Amino acid sequence: MPGTELFGEEEKKEIMDVLESGILFRYNHDQQRNGHWKARSFENELAIYHGIRYAHLTSSGTSADNLALAGCGIGFGDEVILPPFTFIAPVEAVLMAGAVPVFAEIDETLCLNPAAIEKVITPRTRAVMLVHMCGSMAQIDEIADLCKKHNLLLIEDTAQAIGATFRGRALGTFGKIAVFSFDFFKIITAGEGGAILTDDQSVYEIASQFSDHGHNHTGNNRGAEPHPLLGTNYRISELHAAIGLAQFRKLPYILERQRANKSKLVDAFYGFPQISFRKVPDVNGDSATFLDFFLEDEQSARKVLKTFDKHGVSYAYWYDNNYHYFKNWDHLKMLKTASPQGISALKPLQDYKTLQLPESDKIMSRLISIQIRITWTDSDLQLLSENIKKALREALL
Repeated sequence: MPGTELFGEEEKKEIMDVLESGILFRYNHDQQRNGHWKARSFENELAIYHGIRYAHLTSSGTSADNLALAGCGIGFGDEVILPPFTFIAPVEAVLMAGAVPVFAEIDETLCLNPAAIEKVITPRTRAVMLVHMCGSMAQIDEIADLCKKHNLLLIEDTAQAIGATFRGRALGTFGKIAVFSFDFFKIITAGEGGAILTDDQSVYEIASQFSDHGHNHTGNNRGAEPHPLLGTNYRISELHAAIGLAQFRKLPYILERQRANKSKLVDAFYGFPQISFRKVPDVNGDSATFLDFFLEDEQSARKVLKTFDKHGVSYAYWYDNNYHYFKNWDHLKMLKTASPQGISALKPLQDYKTLQLPESDKIMSRLISIQIRITWTDSDLQLLSENIKKALREALL
C-alpha cells in the first residue's frame, strides 16, 4: 500500500521526538514533552486539510467507527443502513452499539446505491453508514440529499479514500461525521490508528470523551478530570500518531503518483470490448488506489483470474474475499458473537442467513481490482501492462 512504500527519515524523526521525551501517552505530562504533541498536531492538520472544525484520533479505524456511532447517539434497536461490500468493521461497530445493521445493494460505484437505500428505510432507521470503497466515491451528492429528505444521519466511512474529493470537496465532509483509518493497509499508515472528523461540537465532545473512559480532558491533573459519561479506551498513542503525522504530510505526493500510475495502466485494457470500468462520479477526485474493472459475467472474470495468475499479475477478487463481502460473512449470518443472545434480542429487520443481494452479487462476481503502487518505475509499468495484455488476450480473444 502507498504509505508502507514510503517509510523514511520523516517518520524516524517524528518517532524519535516522542522517544526522547519519554511520553508515549497522548494526554497531560506537559512539562516533559519538550513541546511535542504528535496526536494534537496530526488532528490539527487533518482538520485544516478537510476544512472541518474538529478531528480526533483513535486507536484504529474500527474504534473510529464506534466513536462515530457513539457521538451521534446511535444505540439499542436503531437501524443503520450499510453496504454489503465493505470491511466488516462498520458492521461490527453497529452491532457493538446495540444497533441493527440493514444491508442495501451497491451499484457500479462499488458503494451504496441511493435507490436501494430508500427501499430499506423504516421508522427505526437512524443513519446511513456509507463506505467509500477502494479509493473512490459513492454518489455522495444523491445520498446526502436522500439523508436530508428522510432526516437520517449520514456517517461517511472514508477509511479507504483519504484525499479523494467530489467536485472539489473532500470526502468525509458531506455527513454529520466521518471516519478514517490509518492501519497498515491504508493510503497513509500509522501502523494502527484512525480518526473521526465533524463540524458538530456536541458530537465531537461526546466522541472524544467516549474514547477515553468519559474524561473531558480539561486541566493537567489526570486524576482530577471530570468524566461526563461512561466510555472506553480508544486512545491512539503518541508513537502511532507520530508515524501518521509524517505520513499525512506525504499525502499530496502519494495521490499524485497513484493518479499518474493508474492513468498509465488503464491503457493496457484498451482493445478489449468485454471490459468496462468502475463508475467514478468524479474522475478528478479519485484517489486512484485501485484500478477496478468488470467482465461481462462471472465465468469470464474467473477465466481472466487464471490467466492473471499465469502471467504474474496481482489482483483482488473481492467476491471470494472473506473479509470484505457479505456473501462470505458466515460469522455474521450465524450471529457468532461473544453474546449472541444480545444480538438476537435486537430482532434484526433482515435474516442474514437467508438475505439475498442479487444486484450486488452481479456486480461483485464480475469485478477485478488491481492495486496501484506509487513506487512503480516506468519499466515496472511497461512490464505489468504487457503481462495484463497477454493475460487478457488469452482469456478473452
